[in-house]
Amino acid sequence: MRDDARACVIIPVYNHADAVGRTCQALRRLEVPLLLIDDGCELACAAVLERLADAPRTHLLKLPHNQGKGAAVKAGLREAQRLGFTHALQVDADGQHDASDLPPFLAGLSADDTTLRIGYPRFDASVPRHRFYARYLTHSLVWLSTLSFALRDTMCGVKLYPVAATNQLVAQHPCGDRMQFDTELPVRWIWDARPVENLPVRVSYPLDGVSHFAMWRDNRQLTAMHLRLLAGMLRRLPLLLGRHARMTRSTG
Repeated sequence: MRDDARACVIIPVYNHADAVGRTCQALRRLEVPLLLIDDGCELACAAVLERLADAPRTHLLKLPHNQGKGAAVKAGLREAQRLGFTHALQVDADGQHDASDLPPFLAGLSADDTTLRIGYPRFDASVPRHRFYARYLTHSLVWLSTLSFALRDTMCGVKLYPVAATNQLVAQHPCGDRMQFDTELPVRWIWDARPVENLPVRVSYPLDGVSHFAMWRDNRQLTAMHLRLLAGMLRRLPLLLGRHARMTRSTG
């Protein structure tokens, strides 16, 4: 990371009291500030976050009530910009991502780097097989919505956001307040012809076994998101096909 870049790690937290301390300990090896987002946690987890925030180079943003992962990440990105950070590395609180794979996300950053760096998972044996195979339905819909394979995995909870550019996009297209944010924002990033880089991250299923995925609510919202993105792709079809043709000629 170059001297003109200022990066932080943003960690959206909702009731991961048992895991978030170990997650922060691992992430401190990156030697960048941490920004914890309390997404309306219960008292026990909120107390853990208060203690963690006493550590040097650690910030805590408390939301008044639970709003969802997407809303927490968006609030964290706004706070990161207010604090003067140029880039924010989103990492889930539950400890499933191997912190030793994260330095490449920060490598070579300059203040004006507008590349969205997205993790794609390298699962170990702990991954539930139904989740592993179900991801490919989302991958297929994303590839169809973008008419490209530029996004290897939008669902991974590790992403390096250029803060100002991301906040600008979110101001135009909010991208949802819950699980849909992780996928919709990268799709819109591709639609805007912004640069993307995919980087591998080893993943194991979480330290505390807590999942906040609400099957009916989140599947309904994700289905509506994919339908909206497919409709958006159809409106952009001539533009996307033209871009694809130009890329094919330039690599031919």
